[in-house]
Amino acid sequence: MKSMKLTGLRQMQMMEGPAPELVRDDDVLITMKAVGVCGSDVHYYETGRIGSQVVAYPFAVGHEGAGEVAAVGTAVTKVKPGDRVAIDPANPCGTCDQCRAGRPHTCRHLTYLGCPKQAEGCLSEQIVMPEDSCLPLPDDVSYEEAAISEPLSIGMYAVELSVPVPGTRIGILGAGPIGLSVLLPARAQGAKAIYVTDKLDPRIALAKKAGATWGGHPDREDIVARVLEQEPGGLDVVFECCGEQDALDQAIDLLKPGGKLMLIGIPPTAERVSFEIDKLRHKEIAIQNVRRQNGCAQKAIDLIAQRVFDVNLMTTHRFDFARTAEAFDLVAAYRDGVVKAMIHF
Repeated sequence: MKSMKLTGLRQMQMMEGPAPELVRDDDVLITMKAVGVCGSDVHYYETGRIGSQVVAYPFAVGHEGAGEVAAVGTAVTKVKPGDRVAIDPANPCGTCDQCRAGRPHTCRHLTYLGCPKQAEGCLSEQIVMPEDSCLPLPDDVSYEEAAISEPLSIGMYAVELSVPVPGTRIGILGAGPIGLSVLLPARAQGAKAIYVTDKLDPRIALAKKAGATWGGHPDREDIVARVLEQEPGGLDVVFECCGEQDALDQAIDLLKPGGKLMLIGIPPTAERVSFEIDKLRHKEIAIQNVRRQNGCAQKAIDLIAQRVFDVNLMTTHRFDFARTAEAFDLVAAYRDGVVKAMIHF
């Protein structure tokens, strides 16, 4: 079986290895069909780490995946060979205090696809996942759409965690796949105005196509001044989706008193970020971190199937499995208007 593995900084290699086997009664063997390249995958590719999570080479990343069921364990009842599935990359223990409290995404013993020291990723011809991580696909949902359901579920969870959306004025700083995954459900839920920023013009254009009220480039204009011209009272909630200090500063200035800042973006290093505490205190800003998604994977597939919005606009580039390194280099360099690069098997 072939797997594409990181072998060093900005290096990867196709490697042969034994085919995965069913070990537990609830295991499902999946033949991969599509994998999306995530920004976190690129962090590991470029720097070998995200915070305290450090790659031990060789290692396969990838967690936005979909495929076809090849074989199932004796206790599996939800899927059968030949079924098409989206893959929930999280595998919580189900018994710790976090799981019992309805927070499996912060499980004390969580293993997550493509996360160092937890589980190899899905950039392989086949992988094994527990039955609970296999989400059957409706006939009219493609493998690409199923792979995109993973980042979409993060955006949906962030929106759920934020504020009641109908009639709100929101900001989204960073219009990559996660920013767009916030925009789509926020628009569908009735946000009154959505202000989006990004440093790539094609992404701004795509955000407008997806329903943003306004889009701006932070290197060419005063984002705060431009938005507040249109919303003098400030925004109800801002979703920080790019992991940049400048965006955090802009978010605090954009928010109205009592507003809420949602932190989704991953900073490029493990260093601290900072806030101007005087503004935070005087405006009584609430800050909410977003850790992946919680209970939104199936909801994301359902909304895709219902055609509430079109996630296909995110996929801008496609590569065969053998060309995975080209996809990573493209995404890492933000070339050619890339938003989501998709790997096909």
